Amino acid sequence: MKPLPLSFYNRPDVLEIARDLLGKIVVTDFENEFTSGRICETEAYVAITDRASHSYSNRRTPRNEHMYGPPGTSYVYICYGMHQMLNVVTNEKEVPDAVLIRAIEPLEGIDTMLQRTGKPKLNETLTRGPGNVAKALGIFKHHSGISLEDSSIRIYEDSFCLAGEEIAISKRIGVEGAGDAAHLPYRFYIRGNNYVSGFRK
Repeated sequence: MKPLPLSFYNRPDVLEIARDLLGKIVVTDFENEFTSGRICETEAYVAITDRASHSYSNRRTPRNEHMYGPPGTSYVYICYGMHQMLNVVTNEKEVPDAVLIRAIEPLEGIDTMLQRTGKPKLNETLTRGPGNVAKALGIFKHHSGISLEDSSIRIYEDSFCLAGEEIAISKRIGVEGAGDAAHLPYRFYIRGNNYVSGFRK
């Protein structure tokens, strides 16, 4: 297993990156609490032109400033006042493309994940949905802006490989107010994986 190089994130096609992140392993190490999971669902958000993106029309605020950071930067925001949402910034600096990690399949540190989420036992709800992903991995808003070269949050690749037919594509979830952008096929997930959130057609 080896960490993804920054060149993985420094590419112009955020859709390609969102698809390529499927099967990769996100790892956190906070105060010697080690957790990891295999990414099984992502959503792409395109800079400036995507009405569902926080950077639509070049919007830039203290909330989304880290979207404009260098490739391989974490972007964490709070949704509905409670859910932390982990995103990976891609493309070159000042181009705010990002990929939301919507679901992971737990691999290591499951007891720690259960403790963080308050769940009594392992099932598919532990890391299904982006709010659960961040909670289980111990990620909060103050972790926004961290380089994925940092030891606290990293994404790795191993020998895991997906065939083309194992990857499903759909519209994104929860962006109904984004007009036509709500129907764009920017969500990617591993077909048949129980940890995938939302619809699985």
